Amino acid sequence: MSSKIDKKTIEYLAELSRIKLEPKEEEKLIKDLQKILDHFDELKSLDTSGVEPTNGGTEIKNAFREDEERTNTNQGQGTEAFPEPKDGFLKVPPVFSAEGGSASGGE
Repeated sequence: MSSKIDKKTIEYLAELSRIKLEPKEEEKLIKDLQKILDHFDELKSLDTSGVEPTNGGTEIKNAFREDEERTNTNQGQGTEAFPEPKDGFLKVPPVFSAEGGSASGGE
């Protein structure tokens, strides 16, 4: 049997988590956590001697491409239709006012 979850353990975990628990919540957590630990005990009792260990659950490998310089990008395209393009950037109206609120007046 695994470690017994009791009221003192739940209070300690609640303090670490900085949460306030009602007595009903504490009782439910005690039961739920104990069920979880009991399940792990059940898993520990299984014979896994013929099972190869895994380290990620899959044989899939990441497929990375080499970084290479690209000369044909569309950077700057469409800026001519914008009201105020400047040096490849687009000038937009302010979103926030200097006072800290939104420039549109809504908070």
